[in-house]
Amino acid sequence: MPLTKLQFRPGVNRETTAYTNEGGWFDGNRVRFREGAPETIGGWAKESSSTFLGSCRALTGWRALDGTQLLGVGTDLKYYLNRGGTYSDITPIRLTTSAGAVTFSATDGSTTLTVTHTSHGAVRNDFVTFSGATSLGGVVTGVVLNAEHQIANVLDADTYEITLSVAASAGDSGNGGASVVGVYQINTGLDTSVSGSGWGAGAWSAGAWGEASDTTLSGAQLRIWAHTNYGEDLVFAPRGGPIYYWNRSDGFSVRGVDITTLAGANNSPTVANIVTLSERDRHLLVFGTDDEFTPGVLDPLLIRFSSQESLTDWTSTPTNTAGSLRISSGSEIIAAIPTKQLTLAITDTSVHAVQFIGPPFTFGLNEVSFGTTIAGPNAAVSIGDEVLWMGKGEFYRFNGLVQQIPCDVQSYVFDNMNVSQYAKVYGGHNSSFGEVWWFYPSAGSPTNDRYVVYNYLQDAWYYGAMSRTAWIDRGVHSTPIAASLDGYLYYHETGITDGEFNPAVAIGAYIESSPVDLGDGDSFMFISRMIPDMSFTRSNGIVPPNAVMTIKTQNFSGGGYVGSNERTVTQTATVPIEQFTEQVYLRLRGRAMTLRVSSNCSCTAWRLGSPRVDLRPDGRRG
Repeated sequence: MPLTKLQFRPGVNRETTAYTNEGGWFDGNRVRFREGAPETIGGWAKESSSTFLGSCRALTGWRALDGTQLLGVGTDLKYYLNRGGTYSDITPIRLTTSAGAVTFSATDGSTTLTVTHTSHGAVRNDFVTFSGATSLGGVVTGVVLNAEHQIANVLDADTYEITLSVAASAGDSGNGGASVVGVYQINTGLDTSVSGSGWGAGAWSAGAWGEASDTTLSGAQLRIWAHTNYGEDLVFAPRGGPIYYWNRSDGFSVRGVDITTLAGANNSPTVANIVTLSERDRHLLVFGTDDEFTPGVLDPLLIRFSSQESLTDWTSTPTNTAGSLRISSGSEIIAAIPTKQLTLAITDTSVHAVQFIGPPFTFGLNEVSFGTTIAGPNAAVSIGDEVLWMGKGEFYRFNGLVQQIPCDVQSYVFDNMNVSQYAKVYGGHNSSFGEVWWFYPSAGSPTNDRYVVYNYLQDAWYYGAMSRTAWIDRGVHSTPIAASLDGYLYYHETGITDGEFNPAVAIGAYIESSPVDLGDGDSFMFISRMIPDMSFTRSNGIVPPNAVMTIKTQNFSGGGYVGSNERTVTQTATVPIEQFTEQVYLRLRGRAMTLRVSSNCSCTAWRLGSPRVDLRPDGRRG
């Protein structure tokens, strides 16, 4: 018989049985499709040797007027600016005490220091910096005390504990003196979503003993940041908190400040869930905020916009363009995504287009869909005038209309997802390959450990394992950048190795097909030879690149793959394929076969073509 070419449809399909998916791929990891063919994804490397504290759930990049590349990095603990791998902490300050308001109490032999400050307002993991402290009399000197500390435990409304770098001695009986000043950064947020009320909901020690927990308390909800550059400056806000402004002209040693404290501030929002910028007309838009008549009371469906080209003028008057709109469906605006022409506001049940229409109303509001869902605030991705997002059980796209995206791995993804952590889902665009990536926590995992990809150029889906909490596409930087739980940022699509290790290691990748009938699927066929077709053009290193092709045969679609038998006709053949492998001789027998391609060599990047196999009839007996 002539050689039989093995060709498969692009993408992975898990919505049918493996046998029904004949001619397609059924499983894979760290493999993408380009021009219809599977290949290993690009590698990643650390952006720098510097790390951030906490779990990053927000990234934004822009370029200052002097050309400096800036990257905003929001974590559950802090907000940073990254420039050239150097982090500047611009986390805003919520409270600076008067001198003497803070005192200390040490215990002999312990590194735990008790801090007394009446009505401190802190929660566990908050950061405070002390100055003006004197020695406690022993090894706990002013140098030890006058530094930034993280609060280890909150005892009550007036006392908390920090951990010192040294253990106190018997001589440390002082209180730090009468000149101690405490500077408190804004409350930190949760790193894990907690829903509901009662025991276990909210942050530990956030309320009084015996009270039901309130997940709206400061520090009691998953910390998610919204941010947007305002020229070369930055506007940023923790979900459910104030809006802050960082002025590039003030330098990197200056922290962000509440916009209500800016000169000329007029009815500025005091609380916000989302803040973004309408690029066409230069209005700052806030979604889920307080109105100008009841400051401090958050309305989760209210939209407010400043006067054009202003951060401070929020009072709606006949002589400016400030104003507000309110969505009438749903209970909360979950996400707001700017496109070229409009901003798409997605609630828990509906989708609305917010578009600049000019005077006298400034913005118009139009409901474009009802009965939709969205996984979380970062689950939507803007691509030009189109928005794609992950819902709670399905995927959607908006291109003038809202439609569900048919997904070939839908059950595989949502049946194995930790739905209590939907808010951690993070969507990112990888424009070089026409892909949208969603990182999500699998069932049983509290953190993002999986990804699913929609390739909109090929209408193909695939997935894999990777721990990423935030992503930003190339643009200001030449490659995408993603955040990992290890505290590093990573350049993606660079090299062909996994740079989370030192030295870098191979990216373990594989793709496996559904069973393919041999002949008519009734008779047994004998496979005697395979001619590989594989490219290693992106590979590098001293060792010749190689991959492994495995062919497995089976007798029945519902049966497993057959092992070796006494006739020495092997039913599974694993063959190393190198760059110049011309042909491989096999001895395989069965009614159907599956092809698997894998690699685990740090010098290898491969792209599969159309391998061929030599078949001949081998009887009908099973």
